Amino acid sequence: MTDLDTASDAAHVVEWRALLARHAAASCALDRELGERHGLGMSEFEVLERLWEDEHREREAALRIQDLACTVHLSQSALSRLIGRLEKAGLVERAMCEIDRRGIYVQLTEAGRTRYREARPLHREVLARTLTDGAPRP
Repeated sequence: MTDLDTASDAAHVVEWRALLARHAAASCALDRELGERHGLGMSEFEVLERLWEDEHREREAALRIQDLACTVHLSQSALSRLIGRLEKAGLVERAMCEIDRRGIYVQLTEAGRTRYREARPLHREVLARTLTDGAPRP
């Protein structure tokens, strides 16, 4: 602890570093295992899951890319590239917004729904393994 740090400051730094370590452990495990078994990265799975959840709400089964960007914590350009990869793989499709021609919707294809359902149990298993209270901490 430096002269400028208080005990409270030091505790916050320790907690912050623990949070970063748990996030890194979960992210690396998700990327590795989802990639090996389902051909998906962590962010790709997250997009599929957000689209799946949106389909199961009582409304349109498509999300505007701008709305999706806010929920998956990616920049607009990174999300557009990711959606391009998912679209090329046949997991999602884009459509123009009829009301606002500047808006683009994205929705799951049947292949995307299937891939999501197949990958979901592994995703939850990795989260349980890496984020439980018994998970290793620095």
